[in-house]
Amino acid sequence: MNQTLVGWKEWVSLPQLGLSAIDAKIDTGAKTSALHAFELDVFEHPEGLYVRFGIHPDRQDTSVAVSCVAPVIDRRLVSDSGGHREMRFVIRTNLQLGTQLWPIEITLTNRENMAYRMLLGREALRGHALVDASQTHLLGQPQPSLQQESNRYEHRHFVP
Repeated sequence: MNQTLVGWKEWVSLPQLGLSAIDAKIDTGAKTSALHAFELDVFEHPEGLYVRFGIHPDRQDTSVAVSCVAPVIDRRLVSDSGGHREMRFVIRTNLQLGTQLWPIEITLTNRENMAYRMLLGREALRGHALVDASQTHLLGQPQPSLQQESNRYEHRHFVP
């Protein structure tokens, strides 16, 4: 498989969630990926359990908030880098990294006081990317054409 070289932080997109650009920390020490989420609201739908949540994509400007909705695929007990354990909701959504687009699993947690709104863990990177820890933003901003293609998929999901 063709793997993309990435730096220790990269711009990523989560087009199914309406998030066009998030500065994510590439964290090979973390097994799972994590996304900043606040005001989580879990609800039943005929298609299953869903979660509605907000995100401030730009750490520097919390006046900008994006409302997201996604199916819950699991709940997992996750340990953070400080050893604190937290039960988190897990969602699956498409990740755009450079010119590649593939589905990943993401845990939702409040990262309000963290430097990055998203951690991209090794499970999401496996088979898709190699990390050069001495570089940053090797891939530039996400490509709009991939975002638009992925957004067509989003509209097949339930959105309240």
